[in-house]
Amino acid sequence: MTTKTQMKSRILEAVHETASDLQRLGFIDKRKMLKFDALCLAPVQDYDATKVKALRERLHLSQAVLASVLNTSLSTVRKWEVGDKTPSGPSQKLLDILERKGLEAVL
Repeated sequence: MTTKTQMKSRILEAVHETASDLQRLGFIDKRKMLKFDALCLAPVQDYDATKVKALRERLHLSQAVLASVLNTSLSTVRKWEVGDKTPSGPSQKLLDILERKGLEAVL
């Protein structure tokens, strides 16, 4: 099963598809293809307190379980949900994956 990744624009999606074909045919190496991937993929969205809590509730997870899934502390998740802190870096990326692909994608 293949999952289509979200692209920044239709033009970049066409460029990425062409680059993928060229890589498959051997005209572009893996390193260059990774650069195309980074260029074309949409940026990870920012998660504020309401988004974190809404995602957690939609997935029917407790704060402790979400903390475990994200490999962070319970107090960090609590601080995210009250707005004292915001997720960044790897946590933002994992939240984005949870949002788009569900819990099974990170387990």
